[in-house]
Amino acid sequence: METARTDTNIAVGDYRDLLDIVDNLRLNGVGRYVDLPEIIVCGDQSAGKSSVLEAISGMPFPIRDGLCTRFATELVLRRGLKTNTKVSITPGETRLGEDRERLENWQPRARIDMEGLGAVTEEAESAMAIPAGTGAYYEDILRIELTGPDQPHLTMVDLPGLYAVENKKQSYIDVNIVHDMVERYMSRPRSIILTVVSAKYEYVLQKVTQMAKNADPRGLRTMGLITKPDTLDLGSPSEDYFVRLAQNLEEELQLGWHVLKNRNFEERDVTSAQRDDIEKEFFSRGLWNSIDSSHCGVAALKIRLSRVLKGQILVQLPNLQKDVEESIHDCIEKLDHLGPVRGTPQQQRSYLLRVSEEYTSLMSQAVEGTYTDPFFGGRQDRASFNRRLRAVVRLRLDEFAKDMRLKGKSQHIIDSESEDEGDHELYHGPSITRSEFIDDVAGRLKYNRGRELPGLFNPLIVNDLFVEQCAPWKDIVMHFGDDIMDAVQMTTDLIVEQISASEVSEGVLKLIHKEIEGLKVNMDAQIDALLASAAQHLITSNSQLTRDVQRTQQNRHKRAITALINDMFGKARFDGSDKKISINPIELLKLAGEGREPDMERFGSALAVDYMKAYYKVAVDRFTDDVSVLAIEACLISKLSSLFRSGYVAEMSDEELFLLAGETEESRSKREHLEAKRGILEKGLQDLKSLYKHRTIIDLTNQKDPALEDSKKVTDLTQNGFEKSSVATSSIGIASEGFSAKELSNVEEKPPEPLQADDRGTYHGSMKDIWSSSMDTKSNRKTLKEVLGEEPSWGS
Repeated sequence: METARTDTNIAVGDYRDLLDIVDNLRLNGVGRYVDLPEIIVCGDQSAGKSSVLEAISGMPFPIRDGLCTRFATELVLRRGLKTNTKVSITPGETRLGEDRERLENWQPRARIDMEGLGAVTEEAESAMAIPAGTGAYYEDILRIELTGPDQPHLTMVDLPGLYAVENKKQSYIDVNIVHDMVERYMSRPRSIILTVVSAKYEYVLQKVTQMAKNADPRGLRTMGLITKPDTLDLGSPSEDYFVRLAQNLEEELQLGWHVLKNRNFEERDVTSAQRDDIEKEFFSRGLWNSIDSSHCGVAALKIRLSRVLKGQILVQLPNLQKDVEESIHDCIEKLDHLGPVRGTPQQQRSYLLRVSEEYTSLMSQAVEGTYTDPFFGGRQDRASFNRRLRAVVRLRLDEFAKDMRLKGKSQHIIDSESEDEGDHELYHGPSITRSEFIDDVAGRLKYNRGRELPGLFNPLIVNDLFVEQCAPWKDIVMHFGDDIMDAVQMTTDLIVEQISASEVSEGVLKLIHKEIEGLKVNMDAQIDALLASAAQHLITSNSQLTRDVQRTQQNRHKRAITALINDMFGKARFDGSDKKISINPIELLKLAGEGREPDMERFGSALAVDYMKAYYKVAVDRFTDDVSVLAIEACLISKLSSLFRSGYVAEMSDEELFLLAGETEESRSKREHLEAKRGILEKGLQDLKSLYKHRTIIDLTNQKDPALEDSKKVTDLTQNGFEKSSVATSSIGIASEGFSAKELSNVEEKPPEPLQADDRGTYHGSMKDIWSSSMDTKSNRKTLKEVLGEEPSWGS
């Protein structure tokens, strides 16, 4: 037999195992963390949901007109030789401790076969014990498992009926509770929405239709089910509309529509077999006869729902397993973040020592700029920039240097004749021309003369001018220091939050922040010392000072002589052309003399300004470097990695350890929850992986078995004749479970009718694989021959 593998390798005989595993995932609580494939039954009150479930399961469902349940009911149907019923409650996620154990151990006093499901439902509601009118819905689920020879392999979740108007038994709060519950189930992307619509009421007025459309706008995972078609007047426009709806012509759904005739009041006491005969008779008359037989009646509905659910499970299985694995990984990360149990001083000290080591390692990398730990993200990960402290500090240093260059002067002195200061528009703050500034300095010199000769200046004036010019430095450097502190605090917080539990990180950060504040005091003191040093008498051995003064004066004198020559000979003479002129040496010397400042006081003032500007260039670069090295680096950054030392942890008392690393009740509860969740998910992952067996494998992509097709295509396949003979398909369904011919004869009262020629091919792909998993090949060959109407071409 040919085999093929895909990403979803499921053995043909595993359908029941497949459903059971998904049910067990839901039963064990995996559905609280990962969306599971399921069929949810939704509809307005009085839409006939109860009759639908009764027809599918063969078990009477209570009809509680005017009453609303506030919990979901999970109906698990499995085929088996013996009839068995089991009822239980699956507690919701919020149920903890004794309350959870009480619900898990709950068993109804009433028996379904005696008192009926209604009595059991009332007992379950009482056990869940959420008072009416509280605005809360039940997260608990009533689970009903039915096994029998006539049951399909099917699991459905029945949701409370929707309604819009309150009454004496149903409050307005209950209206919203039910609406929110149904909306929550519908929003799950792996849910198949079975929308039950009553033909008794206008389609557009039924609340469930719009809700389903909101949850599934494209109609990819919604299947429509029309009930009570016998309430329509024969030949009426309403009957014609619902017939067209059933044919998928009015509201197109990817999974199509189905029609079911409910028991009416006169038929309430008929048996299930009689009910099915009445239904067949109804769909054989009038307009309803035009609907494909695979789209009407309970027998076809059972098969169709089973196929849809199986297809949805198989399509979703790879992503389901991936989601479970990701949820397990998330649990592990959160448990790692919580850290180990910290009940004793020894456990607390050990934990804090680990936190200390990780802090030192990560902060060292952040300061040194190595960034090898995953904590710092990838090289292109800009979201992690604040974790890379060295990169942040370098950026702030560049900004600080730029601010000192552009905003560090009290006023920018503009030399209108200078060619190298034409970029003064880049500077921020007020500006003044050099001539105006010299006039101001000359005025000051008159009142500050010492013993200097005319043309010279009192050296103290340069110091005064410099101190006034660098006045903005303090604000700039203080703002820069605050930026660096913010960056340090940010990186520190991120590191500590990464390596310790939230309840521990708060205390650890408090200790480290205290140490950082001490470093900040030292840093601020160093900055103040640098500012004070800059304001004291001017000292420098940098030869750049005299070179700048000489170059400035030379350039200025050169420009003055050039201007005089231009005035005398015309500017065109010096345009670069090859022209000859005659110059009188005496006149040239005279011009050179005229290029000098004739006013001695102004000359001294101009010289003082040149020295102040030259010294400012030297001092601003020196101050910028000193702040970066002596204050930021030496007093703060270089000491960060040693702020939470292991030696400090080793010296802590038991009381200090408990206050810092002791585990709260919330943390213990969170750990227990995560460990329980991890255990549930890991068990579920094992169950999912158990489906991948070394058995006969089929190619789910190419195989034509509708149970293995994408759930979006199931409707198209069922339209090709899968359910044209309910008896025949029922036999094949049982044969697919590996029952013997003798067992088949016990289930079926009459031999199956052969399929038509058009229907046989549809089954060949499925039966060929089912053959390999059958126990009694001779008996099955005989049975399949009766079903197919010809000798099977496989298995020999």
